[in-house]
Amino acid sequence: MEAAARLFADQGVGGTSVEQIVEAAGYTRGAFYGNFDGKHELVLALLEERTRHELAEVRAMDVGAGGFEETLDRLRAWHRRRDENLAGWLALRTELWLYALRDPELRPVLAERERRSRETIARSLEQGFAERGITLPAPVEQLSLIVHALDDGLSIQRVLSPAGGGPESVVDAVELLLASWAALARTAPSARTRSEDPAPRAAAARTEQEEENP
Repeated sequence: MEAAARLFADQGVGGTSVEQIVEAAGYTRGAFYGNFDGKHELVLALLEERTRHELAEVRAMDVGAGGFEETLDRLRAWHRRRDENLAGWLALRTELWLYALRDPELRPVLAERERRSRETIARSLEQGFAERGITLPAPVEQLSLIVHALDDGLSIQRVLSPAGGGPESVVDAVELLLASWAALARTAPSARTRSEDPAPRAAAARTEQEEENP
């Protein structure tokens, strides 16, 4: 699958033939079809393999970490390593996305891949807020979606405009978001109490009425 991944990133899924894949991998057509029914099944297997690999790497950042700050440090190191071949990584990911988006049967597979990624992000966010003793300011599913979309968008910008930010820009942005969300979480409960509880307003209205009509 590594040979197929390289070719898909360089030439696109549609521009790569089975013959090119087996030649690059050093296999025969018979060996290829002994493992896959065709290129379509290979794309499915590649999506699953890359999903498992990336999620395993991200989840490993929590193992043995002394806290959320150490997890963020490990995430910074992971982004520095990924930056060494970010263009190739992004090209392959985009090709797999496009292939799946054009095939209605594959869209649920792509959606499941994204869901698993967001779940991993959600667990990390819950850990970070719990260590700070702060209640999440919004459903964790919503926050993880924002972080996931931010990672995708900043990765694209990093490839297109390398001078616009370093390899750790995603983590910098996440830390900025966390600080903003933490501040929001600290102020939101009191703000909701003031705006949602009608009792103080009713008491004030009665007082004003009594003063006007002694």
